[in-house]
Amino acid sequence: MSKKDRIIYLKSEEELEIIRSNGQILGKAHAEVAKLIEPGITTKELDKVAYEYIKDNNAHPSFLGYDVGGFRFPSSLCISVNDVVVHGIPSNRVLKEGDIVSIDCGVYKNNYHADSAYTYPIGEIKKEVADLLKNTYESLFKGIEQAKTGNRVGDVSFAVQDHAEKSKYGVVRELVGHGVGKYLHEAPEVPNFGKRGNGPKLQEGMVLAIEPMITLGRRSVVQESDNWTIRTEDRKQAAHYEHTIVVRKGGGEALTTFEYIEAVLAKKNLIVA
Repeated sequence: MSKKDRIIYLKSEEELEIIRSNGQILGKAHAEVAKLIEPGITTKELDKVAYEYIKDNNAHPSFLGYDVGGFRFPSSLCISVNDVVVHGIPSNRVLKEGDIVSIDCGVYKNNYHADSAYTYPIGEIKKEVADLLKNTYESLFKGIEQAKTGNRVGDVSFAVQDHAEKSKYGVVRELVGHGVGKYLHEAPEVPNFGKRGNGPKLQEGMVLAIEPMITLGRRSVVQESDNWTIRTEDRKQAAHYEHTIVVRKGGGEALTTFEYIEAVLAKKNLIVA
């Protein structure tokens, strides 16, 4: 990592308003996808809907063409089903009753990114899997509560880890949250595990993507041959929720929103938490 990559950029209120506005587009794009999530739909169909909605709002899907080591992500959404933790590539895979699917999406407009993720149940799911989704969702907000001025990244990380591990879930170590702004991934990294009082000090105006990735079994993950898909080594299900937030004196303030997603889920009687 270069010296430039370690710089933490504090955002002005004007910059935060752009990210918040992008978060609105992002939340509504998620909701358009949520309307269609049901048994029988393909993940590629969901990706098309998100792409069209984002483009219709004069924005760009942050993930489309994102380059890591010469491998460009081919889609607008990361769609991760069941034991896939993150970075699943949309395909002709058909969603089935009892599946869970994590949708991760980013929106880029006016030179700034917003990034969020939500894990959806497909129809009736097993209670142990529903409990995993609920705990992961709660872990996200436990982390956000600790994203306050004067705390450190480790306080956020510990809050996520502590909540998940109290219920004996696995906390993925290899993938982390991150700063967000003009670049999709900025400093600092925000792990979902750590010690209170460790890591960079949190300052007003720091924008972070907090994103617990929690597993029903062991925490170990493997990467597929497509160079993107990350799945659990033991093939147990995984859940993933994410908000882009800004550090404030009283705790993190979400710049992205689940409001539109959860309005759709309420109509389907599929509220997670």
